[in-house]
Amino acid sequence: MSNTCGRARTGVRHAGSVCGLLKFFAMEIFVDRLVLKRFCFASLLILMFCTAPHPLHAQAPTAPGVPEWAQPGSPTHVQVPPPADFHRHSRNFDAPIGVFQGQSDIGAAVVPGSADYDTNTKQYTINSAGYNIWYSRDEFRYLWKKMSGDVSLAADVTFPDPNGYGDRKAVLVIRQSLDDDSREAMIGEHGVGMIHLAWRPDKGAMMKDAQFRFGGTLAGVKAKRIGIEKRGDSIAIFVSFDGEPMHQLSPPVTLHFDEPFYVGIGFCSHLPATSDRAVLSNVVLQNSVGNMQ
Repeated sequence: MSNTCGRARTGVRHAGSVCGLLKFFAMEIFVDRLVLKRFCFASLLILMFCTAPHPLHAQAPTAPGVPEWAQPGSPTHVQVPPPADFHRHSRNFDAPIGVFQGQSDIGAAVVPGSADYDTNTKQYTINSAGYNIWYSRDEFRYLWKKMSGDVSLAADVTFPDPNGYGDRKAVLVIRQSLDDDSREAMIGEHGVGMIHLAWRPDKGAMMKDAQFRFGGTLAGVKAKRIGIEKRGDSIAIFVSFDGEPMHQLSPPVTLHFDEPFYVGIGFCSHLPATSDRAVLSNVVLQNSVGNMQ
């Protein structure tokens, strides 16, 4: 009897010991999990604090990226038209300069443009980036005046940096609006000397042009002076190579502008995020035709 009772009491003690051990391990596991959770939570807070920008060390905003289609042509890349729905609102400034009423960064190139006017030399220096003045939208710095009726505009063009991109262009432009895809007509002189009459027949349309490259005794010669004339709906361009009287370079094109419209000068580096400059001097803007100067 006693042996039986003893074995029974021993079994109870063993059972109690096993239960105690199970309770102990269960408690340890619970505590370990609680500690682990608290550790993870604390680590997360520390990580958030360390990586959050401190008010005294906030990073400056970065310039928006340049789309691949906007990169200039190269042996490994061909510049293509922008997507049909790609636009940037022009940055317009109520900032008269010389004979012009205002200024705009047409198409808002990722690097803002600027312009200066020297009252002594009567020279306009235009700084601008911009992927192009072409396809269905433009990016360039534009100095403009609102006008109506017949107009003529002429200027001498030089590029101070001889190493600038060859397709950069200084332009004399008539535009319907300051939108990046406005109807327009222009004469453009490129860094390599090519001259063209170009026009966008309607808002958002692709540009058309007539290009003029010169050979023979004029090979490598850049025009000394260029001009554009609007006579009713007839648009013609003019040129002087060596200082001779301005003469019409090609047949006119027909393009209608509602009044008032914008007339002015501009420049585009043809590099979407790199600014260059052009100098336009002896600018003559007239509200008449037949006397291109």
